[in-house]
Amino acid sequence: MSRWYPLRGISPNALIAAAIAATALFATPAHAESCSKSRDYLLGGLGGELPAPSEAYRNLFKVCLATTAMSNVKDAFLLRDGGIAVIPKQDGISATAAILSRFCDANPRATLRFLSRKDLIRATSIAGIVQMSSTGSTPCREIKGNALR
Repeated sequence: MSRWYPLRGISPNALIAAAIAATALFATPAHAESCSKSRDYLLGGLGGELPAPSEAYRNLFKVCLATTAMSNVKDAFLLRDGGIAVIPKQDGISATAAILSRFCDANPRATLRFLSRKDLIRATSIAGIVQMSSTGSTPCREIKGNALR
């Protein structure tokens, strides 16, 4: 009587490599977590009276999730004033310009704020980040030109 072995022919080294890859995949933190936390903070009333209706923040949440999927984006957050805050993986001019270009192509009416190391030192919690203003950042509408009136 022969037995069926589903892993027959696979080397032990390949099995070990697959196990390590699976562990790394599942151990990677979900970037969407910050989008969810900032949305829940705002819609839960902890951010005070919001300047926009709650539906606007639900739509902003979708933009936040899409932003976390961009290359060179380490994390993203919703801001109380309707902007998106981003922590870039690499903080160079060309890297952040690429994020900004891709973000504005996908969201021509949105505003993206890059969080600096100083910002992160000052704002050590979701509450601190969510309250930051995006008014110092140039909106995509201006970056893309006045064609979006």
